[in-house]
Amino acid sequence: MEMNKRNSYSRERLNVRADEGGEMVIEGYFAVFGQETRIFDRYYEQIGRGAFDNSLKNNDIRCLFNHDDGIVLGRMGNGTLSLRADDHGLFGTVKINPNDSAAKDIYERVKRGDISGCSFGFYPVTEQCEERMDGAHVTVTEADTAEVSICTFPAYEGTEISARKRDFEANQKEAAKRKRAALKSRLEGIKHGSNGINT
Repeated sequence: MEMNKRNSYSRERLNVRADEGGEMVIEGYFAVFGQETRIFDRYYEQIGRGAFDNSLKNNDIRCLFNHDDGIVLGRMGNGTLSLRADDHGLFGTVKINPNDSAAKDIYERVKRGDISGCSFGFYPVTEQCEERMDGAHVTVTEADTAEVSICTFPAYEGTEISARKRDFEANQKEAAKRKRAALKSRLEGIKHGSNGINT
């Protein structure tokens, strides 16, 4: 099943500063490892260490505002966005274009504390799921990351939660279907005296 793009968020706060050359910079953790979030009832998700390694090597990740690809604040390809993964999470620094009034406005809003949130958009490549008494606990072990975002409201939107829930439920149905097929095959083997084991 093809997975939809997901947005996830960090509870860390973004900061602003002037770098050594006097350039305006916004920086902070766009993702934190091991920070479990309840997406919907009985479904919890976190990002595992190493989840961004391939993206940092291979993707030209952009920094956007509110996941809007019409407002690009920086990109890795030209050095206006730098990202690195450490033990805590995915840390990013974006250099603000002084000739871009929208970018300067965002910088000033972060500086004043009107905007403090951040997020990132990714496609899940590999995940580990553990079923517990309170539901499914999913760790994304590889996140194909296209963008990080500075966000006014970084939490998951209702429409995205609905999409995520549909994806999860479809995966659960597919897993149940595979289990039923395996059980049926084993029962057929027992019926014919092979105990489901091919020799």
